[in-house]
Amino acid sequence: MQDYEVVDPHRRQPIAPHWMFEGLRRHRQLTLQMVKREVVGRYRGSMMGMAWSLFYPLLMLSVYTFVFTVVFNARWGSSVDKGDFAALVFVGLVVHGVFAECLTKAPGLIVANANYVKKVVFPLDILAWVLAGSALFHGAVSLLILLAAQVLFASVPWTAMLFPFVLLPLVFACIGLSWFLSAAGVYLRDISHVTGVASSLLLFMSPVFYPADALPEQFRFWLGINPLTYFIEESRAVLIFGRLPQGDAWLVAMAAGLLTAWGGFVWFQRTRRGFADVM
Repeated sequence: MQDYEVVDPHRRQPIAPHWMFEGLRRHRQLTLQMVKREVVGRYRGSMMGMAWSLFYPLLMLSVYTFVFTVVFNARWGSSVDKGDFAALVFVGLVVHGVFAECLTKAPGLIVANANYVKKVVFPLDILAWVLAGSALFHGAVSLLILLAAQVLFASVPWTAMLFPFVLLPLVFACIGLSWFLSAAGVYLRDISHVTGVASSLLLFMSPVFYPADALPEQFRFWLGINPLTYFIEESRAVLIFGRLPQGDAWLVAMAAGLLTAWGGFVWFQRTRRGFADVM
C-alpha cells in the first residue's frame, strides 16, 4: 500500500471537483487507520477510555435537560413531556456536535500535523476526511444512545434509516470548511479562537433547545439562514416524528454542501504550496 505520494510539494495542485474524492480513494486504508488513531488517541491514558464517548453525551444531555426544563421551565409544546424534550434536544446536540467538532478543530489541523508537511510528502487533503470521520464516529455513538432510549421507552420510526441521507450534505460542508479553515489556520493562527466562539454561538442560535417556530417572527429570518437549522429540523423529523425529509430542500442542501466542499478544496489546493515555508 502506498501511503505517500512522491511529488513536488510546490507544484500546482489539481482543483477539479472529482479530485476532492481522489485522495480518499487512493488512501482509504490510511484514512481509516488515522480515524481510528484519532478516536482512540483522544481517550488514551484515561481510566474510562472509550467509555467517555458514551458517558460524555449522556452527561451533557442530562445537564442541558435539567437546566432548560427544571431551572428555566422550558417547554417544547403542550404535548411534549420531559422525556420527549430530552430526545428532541439530543438530536440537536448530535447534529451540532458533528459540525462543531469540525469547526473548532479544523484551524489547527495542519499545524498539529506539521511533521507531515515538513518531513514527508503526505496526502494532506485526507486530514479533512480524518477529522470528519472522527466527528461522525462520536455522532454515531450519540445516535445509538438515542435509538436505544427510543427502543426502551417509545418506538423508532422507520424513517430513522434516512438520517444518514439527511446528514450527508452537512458532512460535505464540514469537509469543505475543514479544508478552508485548516489552510487558513496555517497563515492566521487567530482563527482557532474565532471558531471556538462561533461554535458556542451556534449552539444557542440554532434550534437545539427550542423549536424553530418558537422564535418571534422578526428573528426567524436569522434562524432560517443558519445552515444548521435545516439539518436539525429534518433530523428530528426522521428520527423522532417519523416524517419524510423534504426532497427539494435536500437537493438544495446537497448542492450547497458540495459547492462548499469544492470551494474549500480549491482554497486548500491553492494555498498548500506555502505550508512548508510558513511552518
